[in-house]
Amino acid sequence: MNLIRVLLWPISILYGWIVAIRNRCFDYGIFKSTSFASPLLIGVGNLTAGGTGKTPHVEYLVKLLAAYKIATLSRGYGRKTSGFLEANNDSTAMDIGDEPRQFRHRFPQHVCVAVDEKRVHGVNQLRQKYPDLDVVILDDVFQHRKIKPGLQILLTDYTRLFYNDQLLPTGLLRESKSGAARADIIIVTKTPNIFSPLERKRIIRELKPLPHQQIYFSTIRYGDFIPFGQKSTSAMLGRDYYFERGYTIVLLTGIANSQPLEFYLRDKAEKLITVRYKDHHQFSVADLQKLQTLFAEIPNEKKIILTTEKDAMRLDFPELREQLAGLPVHYIPIEITFHDKDTELFNQQILDYVRKNSGNSRIH
Repeated sequence: MNLIRVLLWPISILYGWIVAIRNRCFDYGIFKSTSFASPLLIGVGNLTAGGTGKTPHVEYLVKLLAAYKIATLSRGYGRKTSGFLEANNDSTAMDIGDEPRQFRHRFPQHVCVAVDEKRVHGVNQLRQKYPDLDVVILDDVFQHRKIKPGLQILLTDYTRLFYNDQLLPTGLLRESKSGAARADIIIVTKTPNIFSPLERKRIIRELKPLPHQQIYFSTIRYGDFIPFGQKSTSAMLGRDYYFERGYTIVLLTGIANSQPLEFYLRDKAEKLITVRYKDHHQFSVADLQKLQTLFAEIPNEKKIILTTEKDAMRLDFPELREQLAGLPVHYIPIEITFHDKDTELFNQQILDYVRKNSGNSRIH
C-alpha cells in the first residue's frame, strides 16, 4: 500500500461505516425498498466505480429479450436535465446521458429508453405509459437500494476483481465486498479471449459464490470502424483495412477504463496515439481544436481518428460535428460474448426467469 493509500485509509473506513449502516437500514426494513412484480425488473450494476462494461451487457439483454416488450431505465449520468424523460430521436447526451443515448442509437424502434434519478418513480411512469411492458432493465442500480430488482446481475472486471479492491477513496469499491451477496448472477467481464479452465476455477473459488448465485465469464468483441456523422469523408472500409495498411490511429476517449481497447489497438495498428479524458467527459470545441492540431502534426499520411461508441454520443452536437467535419473520424462499437457453455446457460437463466414470472401484475 503506497503512502497516498495509507493517508486515505481512515476516510475509507469512515465511508465504509456509513455505507454499511445505510445497507443495514435497507436490510432490516428501516428504509423502504420497493419491488415490482410487473413489469419484471432486471438490475445490472457493480461494486466498483465504473469501468466494468455495464453498457454492452445491458445491450446484450435487450437483444436477448427481443421477443418481449422491454425498456431500459438509467439515472442518465452527466445529463443537464432532471426527473423522468423518455428518449426520442432528437434526444442528446446532454438530455439523457451518453449511455441511454447509445441505447436509443442502437435500438431506435425496439426498446423504450428512459431516465430518472429516482428509479421507483421512473418505473411507475413507465407502467402508466406502457401497461403491457414486460421487462425493465435497470442500468447501474446495484447501490440504488430504494428499488429491488427481481433479478440482480453484478459485474466485476477481470483486471480488477472486486475481492482484490478497497473502498473509496483508497480503492474503487462503492461498498463493502459483502454487498455481492445481493446478486443473483455475477459476471466476470473483460476476460481474455483465451481463458483457461484452471483460471476460471480459481476466480470462482475466490468469489466464494453463495448457493443461489451463478457465475459467468464474458469477453469483449470489437466491431468494425464506423464513420462518425454524415459528413465523414471516409467510406465504410472496415477495421482490417486500416490495420493492414499501416495507419496511425488517434484514439479519443472519455470512458472509465480505456486500457482494454488500447491494448487491442496497439497490437494491431501501425501506431496508436491516445487522447484520454475522464469518464463521461463532455467534449468542448477547444478539446477538438487541440485534437485537430495533434492530428495535423502526425507525419504519416495514413491516419484516422477513432473513438468509442459511447464517446460518439457526446460528440454528436452541431458545434462539435462542425469541428470534426472533413476529418476521418470513426467510432468502434463493442459487444460482449460469453465463454464456452456460459452463453447457453446465461441465456437460459434469463429467459427462464422472464417466462416463469411474466404476467403477474401484483405489486408488493
